[in-house]
Amino acid sequence: MDDYYKEIKNELIQNEIIQRVKDYSKNKNNLQTYYNVGKILSEAGKHYGEGIIKKYSIRLTNEFGRGYNITALKRMRQFYLILRKGAPFAHQLSWSHYMELLPIKDINKINYYINISVNNNLSRNDLRKRIKSNEYERLDSETKQKLIKHEEINIIDNVKNPIVIYNKNNYEEISEKVLQKIILEDINSFLLELGDGYSYVSNEYKIRIGDTYNYIDLLLFNIKYNCYVVIELKVTELKKEHIGQIQVYMNYIDNNIKEINHNKTIGIIICKKDNKYIIEYCSDKRIISREYVLI
Repeated sequence: MDDYYKEIKNELIQNEIIQRVKDYSKNKNNLQTYYNVGKILSEAGKHYGEGIIKKYSIRLTNEFGRGYNITALKRMRQFYLILRKGAPFAHQLSWSHYMELLPIKDINKINYYINISVNNNLSRNDLRKRIKSNEYERLDSETKQKLIKHEEINIIDNVKNPIVIYNKNNYEEISEKVLQKIILEDINSFLLELGDGYSYVSNEYKIRIGDTYNYIDLLLFNIKYNCYVVIELKVTELKKEHIGQIQVYMNYIDNNIKEINHNKTIGIIICKKDNKYIIEYCSDKRIISREYVLI
């Protein structure tokens, strides 16, 4: 029992030295230390049972002070266990990031949040917000399977369902104009609901078809996938005429706005209630529909 304790003590002492001397590597060393301690605790538990954590906690607290209570040591052990299951050791993330992930049971869900945290440089609070919004659960099953198998993800795969729209000013009467206003008041959050790489181009984007002017609710451009994205907002159930409308707008952008090096335009209909049968019989696979919820 003392051998395991000495190993843990040595790890923590080395970490204390790094914290004071090598500022640039503090975070990475913290994570490595907690991983090592977690591994030792896991091995000690196999030999001496769950109660060993309480005994070590008392001794470590007496020698090092606060920060090594039973909960803290159990978290270190859990950190080791999720990495052993296949979660990446992302030294770009802090211990506080991993603390947000430890309560999650699904290793695929943990991996998703680690990857978006690294790729998007998320703060701990950003990560917490995205976990709280059930972002992973709102990906469709095909996208989740692609992520698990490390297959290529396309622009449509990343669009959440339902799309969460933050009604910060508590509008009660929701028309299409009001829905557009709500989105524009927090456009960054809305773009994140669609995935990565989006930039805002315009709202009420005016196009001329024959002698008639039409207005695209939202026009975006995705830098990652190099294409325009037409967004149409509907506060009703999806209808077949909505498909025809957005298809006309997409064709207009392709024929008049997009450059030769751009990929074809994508269309997203955001509606109050989806109708999977209409989309199922839509021949243009660049068009998708998503329900929205206001919170």
